[in-house]
Amino acid sequence: MEETILMAHGNGGTFMDRLINDKIATIFGKDKLQIDDSAIVETGSKKIVFTTDTYTITPIFFNGGDIGKLAINGTVNDLSVMGADPLYLSCGMIIEEGFKMDDLQKILISMKEAADYAGVSIVTGDTKVVEKGSADKIYINTSGVGRIDNNFFRNKISEGDLVIINGTVGEHGMSIMAERNNLSFSKGLLSDCAPLNHLLKKIRLKFPNSVKFARDATRGGIASVLNEIVSITPGLSLKIVEESLPYKDEVKGISEILGIDPLYSANEGKVILIVKKSEGDLIIKEMKKIREGLDSTIIGEITSKFPDKVYMKTSVGGNRIIPKLEEDQLPRIC
Repeated sequence: MEETILMAHGNGGTFMDRLINDKIATIFGKDKLQIDDSAIVETGSKKIVFTTDTYTITPIFFNGGDIGKLAINGTVNDLSVMGADPLYLSCGMIIEEGFKMDDLQKILISMKEAADYAGVSIVTGDTKVVEKGSADKIYINTSGVGRIDNNFFRNKISEGDLVIINGTVGEHGMSIMAERNNLSFSKGLLSDCAPLNHLLKKIRLKFPNSVKFARDATRGGIASVLNEIVSITPGLSLKIVEESLPYKDEVKGISEILGIDPLYSANEGKVILIVKKSEGDLIIKEMKKIREGLDSTIIGEITSKFPDKVYMKTSVGGNRIIPKLEEDQLPRIC
């Protein structure tokens, strides 16, 4: 274990896994801590889903959104991928002295608009102001509570199950990096920041027993989510097909210039689903009826060829292992 905290400890990859499992979970209690997008807890005869997330992105305003929109959608999505209906959010803010009041108003309006679109209410919160130089403009924490029945998206994954994504890969991370590096040709590229609850509720109700697993691919990108899936399916592997992966041209261009693999680039409106093979095409057809699922596609399947590995069937016919993220490619991305 490293002696000091590194940026890589927040990247969603192997460093972060070690920090959570070897330090945080060990001290808090592995028997109590649910290391997932959200915790499922019981209140009497009812089950609720509870989650929290903190946002430190820079820049705080970006193509396709801002830190406020991100904070709402990120927490809504962490509830939704468990199979829950998000209901209530909190909002905690740490604001640096000297922050412009007009910018704060823009962020608050953005949060309200995002909450209204997702159909959730912001019901409580906390605000702290710190001295100039003690923070980077503004940090936001949102916690969320959702309602869940017994049909949640955590079921046994089997060989032959299909891998689905609801659209193109890597826009959020690449749009942020393009702004940081002043890449003028990328001005048409927007963050994919969006809520997933409307899409996932439609699938949950239409196909109540077909989704085995769901996760939004944020820090560490889809590669980290896929590696997490194989880590909970001993003896199985996960194949993705390079020619099936949907990318925008701007994402390909930025990734080549910056030397960043878009498989590891953050998304803020994309979900990875593992579904029964027999229902795959029907689920895709239904997803395409929702705005957040118009570009849904099957990108791979669960196999047993390379146990405990994620691999890509390349366009030239070979196989390439996709490891979990080690070093930090995209700091302060969410």
